[in-house]
Amino acid sequence: MKDETLYLIAMIVYMAVVVGIGIVFARRANKSSENYFLGGRSLGPWVTAMSAEASDMSGWLLMGLPGVAYWFGLADAFWTALGLAVGTYFNWLIVSKRLRRYSVQANNSITLPEFFSNRFREKKKLVMTIAAAFILIFFTVYAASCLVTCGKLFSTLFGTSYIPMMLLGALFVLVYTILGGFLAESASDFMQSIVMIIALSTVVIIGLVSAGGIGAVIDNAKEIPGFLDFFGLANPTLDDAGKQIVENGKPLFGEATPYGILTILSMMAWGLGYFGMPQVLLRFMAIRREDELKRSRRIAMVWVVISLAVAVFIGIIGRQVHPTAHLTKAASENIFITMATSSLPAILAGFVMAGILAATISSSDSYLLIAASAFAKNIFQGVVKKKATDKQVMLVSRITLLAIAAIAIVIALDENSVIFSIVSFAWAGFGATFGPLMIFSLFWKRTTRAGAVAGMVGGAGMVFLWKLVLNPFGAGLAERGIEIGNALTIYELLPAFIFSSICIVVVSLLTPAPSKEVVEDFEMAAQK
Repeated sequence: MKDETLYLIAMIVYMAVVVGIGIVFARRANKSSENYFLGGRSLGPWVTAMSAEASDMSGWLLMGLPGVAYWFGLADAFWTALGLAVGTYFNWLIVSKRLRRYSVQANNSITLPEFFSNRFREKKKLVMTIAAAFILIFFTVYAASCLVTCGKLFSTLFGTSYIPMMLLGALFVLVYTILGGFLAESASDFMQSIVMIIALSTVVIIGLVSAGGIGAVIDNAKEIPGFLDFFGLANPTLDDAGKQIVENGKPLFGEATPYGILTILSMMAWGLGYFGMPQVLLRFMAIRREDELKRSRRIAMVWVVISLAVAVFIGIIGRQVHPTAHLTKAASENIFITMATSSLPAILAGFVMAGILAATISSSDSYLLIAASAFAKNIFQGVVKKKATDKQVMLVSRITLLAIAAIAIVIALDENSVIFSIVSFAWAGFGATFGPLMIFSLFWKRTTRAGAVAGMVGGAGMVFLWKLVLNPFGAGLAERGIEIGNALTIYELLPAFIFSSICIVVVSLLTPAPSKEVVEDFEMAAQK
């Protein structure tokens, strides 16, 4: 039997299990919009922790992060992973309990825009509308990254063209998300988080064996300038087409690029994104009891640390085992697939590939569901038709799912898209738009509705401005040796997060203090 057939069999078995989960939870999910969008606040600590992290990490954990390590070496991947681990810890430690408590206090809010709106007891749903609009924008981009992952995975495995495979992945994710809602998504994410960590661990062990041990991997990495440095970056030598040059069977690298404190802060800033990630914050709101969050935090941290460390190490090992397999930055994200298919029996490789599919599904269903809820629950029912029935809300949410998926497909049509780059932009968008507002809403009672609007608009606007205007301008200055250019090339999340925080504080202090009812809600949530 051909390898491709065995890959397909393994993945079909996996997908059948995922669909089965959707069917099991479909009846319960469709009882009400609260069940569909938040699972009736019934998640246990294990499902809360594992589904939060699986939905957060997505396909970039198995493809994007190893690809960065394979292409640039240790520094970029390590500092990004460290920032994510630290951000995960403080998000669970600081935000989770207060948000679980406050979301109930704020009129039993079941979506993030609804929480912000109820937090300020607004009558005209401006905060809700703006929050929902930004969720739609950034989750559409996020969903596109997942479709790119599906397309790359299937086209690499089966030797077929990218676009039909990307469309096939989109169809599966869409059908599954429409079927089961939040409960099915969370239950399958729990299973998929286990599949992901098994897949990562299997590939890294097999890779070490193929490489001749950890000593051989380290020796090879040391031969590449900057590849194993914490404060230097490997610099692949490229031809005019952007392809790495190979001589005598070895890929060429130039002198290492310096990796200063500003770049480290830029990569560590990934951790700030967690404070604004709807797919993670919703798990805090959905757990059945607040006192179970401590246990969830411990489970989540163990999973995150192991997964991130192994993903980075896969990229390092890949340079030893397959030094010339991927000669462009976009292609380097396939190193996980190459290592699995070249070292494992086909049927086992198929199940490992299901780990990538698991990561993609666990994220894309979250993104689609939250984006659909933002429109159906918060804009359609919250603003357009306030007396809409649950049945009408559910119908609109499914229509919205189709529309978002269609736009994500258009964005994902370019097979040269770099998953890591797409994810980083959406991550910055959420982190800067909602992160500062979440922290101030939970811990500063002087935060006003006007401050909330300013923070969201300012944070999101700065992400676009920094990424699309200031970053390219800074890169041009840096090429000419002008020092300020380096400052403008930092990851957009850091300046946007700071700017959003300033907007919230300044505008809140310049506008009338919150009403007595808003302050009482805050104090009730704070004192429990």
